[in-house]
Amino acid sequence: MNRNRTVSMQDVAKVAGVSPQTVSRVANGSTAVRPETRRRVEHAMDELGYRPNYAARALKHGRFNDIGVVMFSLYDYGDSRILDGIVAAAVDEGYAVTVHTMGVDKERTLQAAVSRMEQLPVDGIIVILQQDVPDFMSFVPPKELPVVLVCEDASQSCPTIDADQYGCSTTVVDYLLGQGHRTVHHIAGPSHSRAARSRMQGWRDELERHGIHAPEAQIGDWGADSGYRAGLELAQNPECTAIYAANDQMAYGAMLGLQDGGRRVPEDVSIVGVDDSLRSIVPRLDLTTMRMHFDVIGRQAFTMLRRQCEGEHVQTGVKTVIPATLIERGSAKPFIA
Repeated sequence: MNRNRTVSMQDVAKVAGVSPQTVSRVANGSTAVRPETRRRVEHAMDELGYRPNYAARALKHGRFNDIGVVMFSLYDYGDSRILDGIVAAAVDEGYAVTVHTMGVDKERTLQAAVSRMEQLPVDGIIVILQQDVPDFMSFVPPKELPVVLVCEDASQSCPTIDADQYGCSTTVVDYLLGQGHRTVHHIAGPSHSRAARSRMQGWRDELERHGIHAPEAQIGDWGADSGYRAGLELAQNPECTAIYAANDQMAYGAMLGLQDGGRRVPEDVSIVGVDDSLRSIVPRLDLTTMRMHFDVIGRQAFTMLRRQCEGEHVQTGVKTVIPATLIERGSAKPFIA
């Protein structure tokens, strides 16, 4: 075959021994194709160098079957897991995903991020809003390009979804106070993080609801080293018997800092983390934690966007909240005076 001409669905169908409609179903990610037939069509596509014509598809169906995802970073654990959930849901529905990051040298606004995505062949955009942006309240999505926000606050103009950061903290505080601890110390994430601020607020508010004045929080940067430094400092406080760290990396660092400071976990100090991110990374880590269901957030964010792309109305002005789950392991135990 002449490689200089465009390979058509008819070409693929002839080589694979199927109809052009079957090739179309495979190209669009339809599940209504038998696995062996799909493999035969995909092999023919690879052999011929066939690539779906997304521009033609958009003209015919009014959609590219591609969504954009905007993130601050690809390296944050929670955000990367949310992206995994988005991609998994997109693949299931026959969509592709185009990812864009907000670089430090670029304008970090919703308007700027969406304007860059508007130049690409996408049907809608999911923005994972880890940090504050100056135009959150004033932003209005383009009329023909729906936007879903993964963030802490409900938007009046976009559907919004996120983990229950605040409720995660109230659960941990209630859990540790219920084990007899008189107060709970907190190792917080960086102040620029919306999630860190919500987790700190939930910790402080829940202590106050129990009539307990919140002790001064230790401020970390999500990394284990900052948790280690906080653990070393808290080890010098004999009144510290319970610590709530805003993520598992800082909790793990704090465990090592406490031990190097002469305190045992959990015999002397109980500790609880958030996210359950280290269970397959650090061997024999017996850390009690709040498991965040980031994959569920990603899948539901995609569904909210797909529904809009298909013409459905999705409510704005409210936030869909995905609760976390307490995973009890061995780093926390009842306090005995």
